[in-house]
Amino acid sequence: MNAPFKPDTPPQWNLADLYVGRDDPRIETDLAAAKAANDELASLEGMFLEARKEPQRLGVLLDRGITLYEQATNGLWGVGAYAGLAASVARDDPAWAKFEGDLRARSSQIAAESLYFTLELNQLEDTEIAAALKAHPEAARWSPWLRRVRLSRPHELSPDLERFIVDKAPAVANWVRLYDETLAKLTAKVGDETLTLPEALNRLSDPSTARRKAAADGLAQALEERSSTQALVLNTLAFEKQVEDRWRRYDHPAQSRHLANEVDADAVDALEQAVVEAYPRLSHRYYALKARIMGLEALDYWDRNAPLTAAAPKSYAWTEARGMVLESFQDLAPKFAETAQVFFDQPWIDAAPRAGKQSGAFAHPVTADRHPFVFMNYMGERRDVLTLAHELGHAVHQTLCQPLGTLLADTPLTLAETASIFGEGLVFDRLLAEATPEDRKGLLAGKIEDGLNTVVRQIAFHRFERRFHEARQEGELSAEQIGGLWLEVMAESLGPAVRLNDGYEHYWAYVSHFCHAPFYVYAYAFGDLLVRGLMEKRREDPAAFAPLYEDLLAAGGTRTYVEALKPFGLNPRDKAFWAAGCAQLERLVDEFEALVG
Repeated sequence: MNAPFKPDTPPQWNLADLYVGRDDPRIETDLAAAKAANDELASLEGMFLEARKEPQRLGVLLDRGITLYEQATNGLWGVGAYAGLAASVARDDPAWAKFEGDLRARSSQIAAESLYFTLELNQLEDTEIAAALKAHPEAARWSPWLRRVRLSRPHELSPDLERFIVDKAPAVANWVRLYDETLAKLTAKVGDETLTLPEALNRLSDPSTARRKAAADGLAQALEERSSTQALVLNTLAFEKQVEDRWRRYDHPAQSRHLANEVDADAVDALEQAVVEAYPRLSHRYYALKARIMGLEALDYWDRNAPLTAAAPKSYAWTEARGMVLESFQDLAPKFAETAQVFFDQPWIDAAPRAGKQSGAFAHPVTADRHPFVFMNYMGERRDVLTLAHELGHAVHQTLCQPLGTLLADTPLTLAETASIFGEGLVFDRLLAEATPEDRKGLLAGKIEDGLNTVVRQIAFHRFERRFHEARQEGELSAEQIGGLWLEVMAESLGPAVRLNDGYEHYWAYVSHFCHAPFYVYAYAFGDLLVRGLMEKRREDPAAFAPLYEDLLAAGGTRTYVEALKPFGLNPRDKAFWAAGCAQLERLVDEFEALVG
């Protein structure tokens, strides 16, 4: 499970800082401590309403209750993080799958005993809570958490129904598990080779057209064979969501995500509209340029991320990638580099691809009294270097806000992507500054493609999700119907210069965000365009920017996105803000066009 740490090769993590194995007695100890805190919290039921007219008493109760809630959360999340992290590199091991599923069910049952807590808090009036925090100032630190809890106030159900939802959550989660295990076990037959999903996706960036096409065809076949399973999972989860959304009186399927992100629906709509209006100037224009450079009338879908020449792209050793990330973070501020350095010094990164390991990349914060872990599949490509910077940006962010505690450090997705995308941008600027004129062309192409994948593609994903969930209200969709929606939305975003050949209609089946976190995807575009605004502010005054940026990250989830960006003079509620971010990406296309003539 755990491998020795070797600093000169992509590492495998060691999770012993959490637990040494499934039988580690500390797991039961920590679960018992979490249960004890949760039981004490459960014993306070009814007291918050009883004290509503006694500000001092209510303030003391709020402070104690939320403290107990955080203690229980730390215990349950810590054990849950271990199970998830360990299983993520062993999706072919039924023992880890069972351990993760059983632990999730146990944790849900423990947490359900204090389910009343947030429901009871939301029966209090705003004036009653304000008076309590004033009477007992020690409780005022929880104000941001209380603000976020109260966002769901209009959508809460009775205690019995809320308990029912919690009790059945592990069964719902098993659908997600089925989706993940299906992808983890997927292999694509490509010539004489058998490729995993990450390997097949990586092959789509190969310099050889024949190798790209073979990988695309092999992956399409593998996805088609599994599309009925993935369609069943998405249909089932969408129906579950429909039922819960109806009971909670949400106006549209994305509303719960907007509330969790503390973002206005109008802001997301403005973001979507700005990006869609920019399609012709961004993706349509760029892919037409790329087709011309490659001597093609149009790009096949497997050419979309192809290198511009057949020459083998530069590969980066792990030590080289590590150096670039640390140097780039150092340019921003020494503290960012020092924080990232710890992750290389300790076995907290799992970057080595191997059988059974799931695809993707993430930084898991665990809890504020632990430390984050970074997960990725490092194959030496330029994109892998940027992914390393992306996930370490997350890890630095998660580390800087740890002093707030787990509840206050928890950051909405729209701000959680800020540090990660900023980290990518810093590394790209370094790569570009050191490039030869010929390399600069390839780097610009790569940067534009990354921007299109983060902004245009993710907004297209968002539009696909919305159409799928809307259609699902009329009944279950077949894999073929889902594929039809996918082709329509992707064709709109990619433009006439990209051919969506036979087989591409199955590619929706590997996008795990549709299953894991419905309507998550717009957060990537939100974060990317937001970071473009921040990076402009840094260019104006790097010295003044660094402390403001550190303060933004250290604030975790204590500020809304509007409050967080106010010190920089940025207003993300304004459509012009998003249009300006698109214009920055358009300028990269201008620069690329000038280079290629």
